[in-house]
Amino acid sequence: MPKRHAVVAGAGIGGLTAAIALHRRGWHVTVCERAPEPPTTGAGIGLAPNALRALDAIGVDAARAAGGAVPTTMGLRRSDGQWLTRTGTADMAARYGMPPIAVPRPAFTAALAAALPPEAIRYGTAVTAVDDAAGRPTIRTAVGPDLPADLVVAADGIHSPLRRAYFPAHPGLHYIGETAWRTIVDAPDLRIPAMSETWGRGERFGVTPLSDGRLYLYATAVVPAGTRSADPRAELRHRFGSWHDPIPALLDRVRRLDPADVLQNDLYDLAVPLPSLHRGRIAWLGDAAHAMAPNLGQGGCQAIEDAVVLAHLLPAGDSGDSTDSVPAALAAYTAARRDRTDAVRVRARRVGRLGALRNPLAAAARDLAVRATPARLALRGMDDLFNGFRLPG
Repeated sequence: MPKRHAVVAGAGIGGLTAAIALHRRGWHVTVCERAPEPPTTGAGIGLAPNALRALDAIGVDAARAAGGAVPTTMGLRRSDGQWLTRTGTADMAARYGMPPIAVPRPAFTAALAAALPPEAIRYGTAVTAVDDAAGRPTIRTAVGPDLPADLVVAADGIHSPLRRAYFPAHPGLHYIGETAWRTIVDAPDLRIPAMSETWGRGERFGVTPLSDGRLYLYATAVVPAGTRSADPRAELRHRFGSWHDPIPALLDRVRRLDPADVLQNDLYDLAVPLPSLHRGRIAWLGDAAHAMAPNLGQGGCQAIEDAVVLAHLLPAGDSGDSTDSVPAALAAYTAARRDRTDAVRVRARRVGRLGALRNPLAAAARDLAVRATPARLALRGMDDLFNGFRLPG
């Protein structure tokens, strides 16, 4: 009996994880990616314990695949350098079974792609439409030919064309009021062991050690959508150059980069949840399903969870099952994932509002409240995120 065929729209972290999970469940998998080639530049990504546990469920060792840098501490600071809260990653490992790791995004996606058969990924192949009127999807691409499938995984990103096509009444994306800059720098001489985020008034700056020894930097500011400066490096120095060490020294490294190496994106999340994470034989995951602000570092982590749960619920691709169990499996996927992902989306938006406070009195009260919270209680508050991954029975 021929294998079931899944077409994945998008070769990001969620799409590649879904392709691996389905491939290991016996499915024939085709990944269609609009970009002409794999990414070679980009930012970093943090993999929290929940994502690492999900990857482990499909036999992917993220640390072995892309390296794993474990910072000694994680915490929040004020712009003058004072720590508001700080947690040792050893305490996180003791509570959650493993610490978080941070990896360069291009290296991680390359490692995921390497786990698939070479012919599985088709770059330069944008999915333009899915015709499922006959009960079995036909995927149309910009380069042809059409692809028949038993399942379509819509992992086509925050601006998902498939989401717009199948949920035309949905309000779509919501601008959260901030823009973000991201880049990676070399700074071994600075010996930065901690993952930290610094909160000012309407501005934030984050530093994350990566698995290859470099540092992932990100910054945000409350500005109108579409605000751009001629030189993003100068803009960062203007906004953050007077903040605590080692931020000025890190900005010196940024100044030496090509401006194109500093990415800037306005931040959006989904205005309201989708009514369902599936339609017929199409399943949405990751940003296409539940775009969320990056304030909890869970966007990629939830995409990984989506992918693993989806493959777990679907029948094996080579099972020879004569019944059509795919639609029922997708309904179970929506039931398993919709509430959890929307709760994370809402929580990320709320955390972002705290970090974006501009009023001096409100920001001071926020900082005081964070400092007054014992570290053990702050860590316990992450239990639902880091211990929240479950494979449905």
